[in-house]
Formats: sequence, structure tokens, C-alpha cells
Amino acid sequence: MTIIQTIILGIIEGITEFVPISSTFHLIFSAKILGIAENEFIKLFEVFIQSGAILAVVFVFGKRAIRDVDLLKKTFVAFLPTAVLGVILYKTIKNTFFESDYLMAGVFIFVGFLFLIFEWTAKKHNHKTEKGIEGLTYPQAFLIGILQALSFLPGFSRAGAIILSMVILGYKRADSAYFSFVLAVPTMLGAGFFDFIKTYSSFGISPDQYLQLSAGFIVSFIFAALTIKWFISYLQKHTLNIFGIYRIIAGTLIVLSLLILR
Repeated sequence: MTIIQTIILGIIEGITEFVPISSTFHLIFSAKILGIAENEFIKLFEVFIQSGAILAVVFVFGKRAIRDVDLLKKTFVAFLPTAVLGVILYKTIKNTFFESDYLMAGVFIFVGFLFLIFEWTAKKHNHKTEKGIEGLTYPQAFLIGILQALSFLPGFSRAGAIILSMVILGYKRADSAYFSFVLAVPTMLGAGFFDFIKTYSSFGISPDQYLQLSAGFIVSFIFAALTIKWFISYLQKHTLNIFGIYRIIAGTLIVLSLLILR
């Protein structure tokens, strides 16, 4: 992997991590398009640069989040089911979910239709999304944590699962995105640490690879910080439709390319 490829993947991670279009899906297929051979280091790299995106959340929202003790407690409650299911399903996730390109593309497209169907139904029935994050209950937080586990399927999107479930419960889109940012910190750090321990011990890292990890981390941090601020502003005035449309078009193109190239 070249330094240019490293920067490109860092940009993709930063942009896609916190919007509902699945960063994992984009990293996997971007690596394929760039001709990067899959190996243990690439898997480690994709996990490691997520830490840069997580640091961006702390940088942008750290002071606000740490002052809200009640929200932090609810974040922990939401994290628990994801953590437990993640440990139990680790081998299945890595050996099954990540091995089927068609499964990933199918999930990616399916969620796109979910977004469009929900937004159409919400508009038709005048579904209200007026609740603020302060109204989130502990049972709802636990339910959101369970639904977040759907993001174990590459292509589903952790942010998408949280935002969609909270909007269905009547919470404002921007507040739903904010909770997805805060919940991302323990979720992604926990998953990243667990994956790092499982992967790192199996091979050594060269000085060039340390440079690639550092570069990807920094680039991911910068672009994630910019994307977070934009996304919150966007959701204050817009729906999830654009992400649904993007998913359907991009996912269909991926499927067609798989059929043609194989």
C-alpha cells in the first residue's frame, strides 16, 4: 500500500464513519478498487484509522458530552448489548459477514430502501420528530444498543441504525446523530481494541507500516471532524433521503461490477 492509497482510505474513513452510508463497506470496496491486496495489516489499518475518527468526536463534542452525566450513563447502557453481542459473534462476523461481497452490497442497498420507505411513510403520516436527546430513556438506550448491533453486517452502518431507530422513536434527526457520535466512542474503541489484540499478535509491523497507520489516523481525524459539523447542520433541515438514494445507486453499481468482472 502506497502513501497515496493510505491518504485516500483515511479520507474515505473520515467522511463515511459518521454518516449513514457504512464506512466499513466503503473501505472494503475502495481497497478493492485501488488494487490493495487484503491481508492482516490492511485489516488492522482499517480498524486503526477509525480511532482517528473517534478522536474527532472527542475534539468536537468532548466538553459538551462530559458535562451531561445522565447522557453518559445512557451511552453506557446502549453500549452494553453491542459489546456482548460483538464478543459472542466475533468469529461469525469476521469469517462470514466480511467474506461475501454480494451480502455486503445487498445489505447496503436494502438499508437505502429502508431510509426511503421510512421517510415516505413519515411524511405521509406526519410523523413528529420533536423530542430532544434529554428525553431519551434507559430502556430506549438499551434498545438502540441492540439495534446498533445490526451494524455488524458490513453495509448496514452503525450511524444509520442509531439515527433511524431514534427518528422512528420521535427524536430530532440532529439529536439522533449526536447520540450516534457519542455512542461511537466506546463502541468503536472497544471493537478496535478487541480487533487489535486479535490481529496484532499474529504478525509484526514494519517502520513503513507505522507511518501508514499514522498518516491514515491523522487524515481520518481531519475529515471526520469536518464531516461531523456538516452532518449535524445538514440533518437540521433535511431528511435521510439523499443517503438512501446514494446507497441504492452505489450498491447497484457495485453488484453490476461484480457480475461483469466475475
